[in-house]
Amino acid sequence: MRRYHLFIIYGLIAVLFLVVIIQNKQGIHSTVFGEEVTVEAADGQMMTFTIPEPKVRIFALPEEISFAGEPVPLHQSDVMERFEKEIYVNAYWQSNMILLMKRAGKFLPMIEKIFKEQGVPEDFKYLAMAESGLLNVVSPAGARGFWQFMPGTAKDYGLEVSNDVDERYHLEKSTLAAAKYLKAAFGKFGNWTSVAASYNMGIAGIGKRKEEQNQSDYYNLHLVEETSRYLFRILAFKEIFENPVNYGFDLSEDAIYKQPLFRELKVDQNIPNLAQWAIRHNSNYKELKIYNPWLRSSKLNVKKGKDYLIKLPID
Repeated sequence: MRRYHLFIIYGLIAVLFLVVIIQNKQGIHSTVFGEEVTVEAADGQMMTFTIPEPKVRIFALPEEISFAGEPVPLHQSDVMERFEKEIYVNAYWQSNMILLMKRAGKFLPMIEKIFKEQGVPEDFKYLAMAESGLLNVVSPAGARGFWQFMPGTAKDYGLEVSNDVDERYHLEKSTLAAAKYLKAAFGKFGNWTSVAASYNMGIAGIGKRKEEQNQSDYYNLHLVEETSRYLFRILAFKEIFENPVNYGFDLSEDAIYKQPLFRELKVDQNIPNLAQWAIRHNSNYKELKIYNPWLRSSKLNVKKGKDYLIKLPID
């Protein structure tokens, strides 16, 4: 008799799972995952089960999406497939996405502020994620910082690159330089989608491909794989960040990293020893380097007529 009762119980559980699977295939977001289900056997025994989360889930992708106000032609099968690929690649790289979401709280507010002041669409903040993951990384070719400027391009857009100072690592100044580049590219192409692609391939590179293929639309160009994927990586970050719960991410506000309050110290004289200087200003070398990564040496030489603002956290 007990076997019969267990057979009934397991049968009910199987039915529940079947319903969940059918809902998932139909794009219905079921709410039963993680919920407890209690079943009473014929002998009065109560048994409680928890419906587990599925290990792999098929996402219901949006029917429409845009970049910088420009619609993405998802009705084109290859465009939809490229977008979908980047969604799954990034949504299922959960550790990277969680850390990126947490890290974004420290840096996106400043990026958004500068882009708004410069008249650059806010969607370009996701370009920094595609470039660097909001980390001061170094590419094999020597590009550095959030915006991955090469030394020559950095100097062209007003950034200092020297032994002591590399403003490619300066969030505000490098973001302003990126905004200048993006606006210059917009002046060339007249649409922001091509501007984003040019950040990966160069203004001349995208312009040449458009001319060779007699196409003005990025989505109709045949490009090398990196540039072909580039905008879709940006779109995937945008979609996941704007609809995180749809892709399994539900971070509380407390989980997001934040910058501390800063005090700014104006420096117009040489600093022969930055560690000692930091201690004199009630800080330390570690904090100095964390919050001023553009300081690339253990000292700072200041040219005549030049000055810098160094940030230190307020205790």
